[in-house]
Amino acid sequence: MDKRLEKMIQEVSLEIKTDILPFWKEKMTDPEGGFYGRMDGHGNICKDAPKGGILNARILWTFAAACEQLGEHDPLYESVSGVMRHAKEYIQEHLIDHQDGGSFWCLDSKGEVLDGKKQFYSIAFTIYALAQHYAATGEKESLQTALELFDSIEEHSLDRVDGGYIEACTRDWQPIQDMRLSEKDRNDAKTMNTHLHILEAYTGLYRVCKQEKVREALRRTIMLFLEHIVGKDGHLVLFFDEKWNATTPAFSYGHDIECSWLLKEAALVLSDEALTEQVSAVCARIALAAVEGLQEDGSMIYEHDPETLHTDRDRHWWVQAESVVGFLWQWKYSGEQIWLERALNCWEFIKTRLIAPDGEWYWSIKDDGSVNLEDDRAGFWKCPYHNGRMCLEVMKII
Repeated sequence: MDKRLEKMIQEVSLEIKTDILPFWKEKMTDPEGGFYGRMDGHGNICKDAPKGGILNARILWTFAAACEQLGEHDPLYESVSGVMRHAKEYIQEHLIDHQDGGSFWCLDSKGEVLDGKKQFYSIAFTIYALAQHYAATGEKESLQTALELFDSIEEHSLDRVDGGYIEACTRDWQPIQDMRLSEKDRNDAKTMNTHLHILEAYTGLYRVCKQEKVREALRRTIMLFLEHIVGKDGHLVLFFDEKWNATTPAFSYGHDIECSWLLKEAALVLSDEALTEQVSAVCARIALAAVEGLQEDGSMIYEHDPETLHTDRDRHWWVQAESVVGFLWQWKYSGEQIWLERALNCWEFIKTRLIAPDGEWYWSIKDDGSVNLEDDRAGFWKCPYHNGRMCLEVMKII
């Protein structure tokens, strides 16, 4: 094996075992239940911050995936499995809507419902987490809840006329005026981002549960990417109206590279050779489009809008993590050395610039080279899932 690969495996193994997992266990676990909702960019814990459904689901996924991959004989297993149980119990007891179905958007710091809307992006992450928990433990309650959440998306989000999934509903599944995932997003009926994470969730669910309804939904979602979401230039179209008309020409290098491997993973899980061949060609095109955002220092910038000519050149933590994984997937299946070089260079950027000396990763490195301390170290959107998954994927691929 290439000595650089041996070194990379050692480094990412050390990163997840001695930094990412201990950080969330020791600094972010709330003894009153769940996890603290926020740590600011300077490392100060905000104990009164709301507790997001996405944050809790991503934590559960990360610790469950680590448990499954590390195995019971690893010295860290007991500690990691304890956090996994803590996360699962909190989601099951507080974030699942046991009255109307689905899962809540966010709770207050005491665990009471603060916003009960049904954002399908968040519900998808809860499926992803519970399916992974079932894979790690075999606990049937997690699989049953994941399937119930799957049914809620298929019943309330699926557009049976034009295909695809709408963004959100009220707590009791009624139409909602503001469907945005965040304040920076457009208020459009359908988005690439929600479809990408429904794809991810359904892939995880089908991996542990071979029910035909899940298979059909996963295949249908893959085809949505091939027919509507992947643009002719290889970039993903980000926002759509109900009829799949694009509402902006902007694209995201980070989502491009993330999709380039998640879409292929979905096809591989289906075990459909013809579809996998078709998807593989598309994924290679997506990865090449993403490389347009690659910088000389190995990092990947955020996004570009051809209409306004604005480019966000910050190096966000999650974009770098997904770049390493996407590059390694392309290397694994194409054998082209350039993809391995890109992965190694991006990892070099991460370990020298993004990893905080007192734990976790900074939100981003700004275009001027300074560390972004204005955005969270941990919080509603800043979770251990992208960087934790990167470490686990590197260990699996290599």
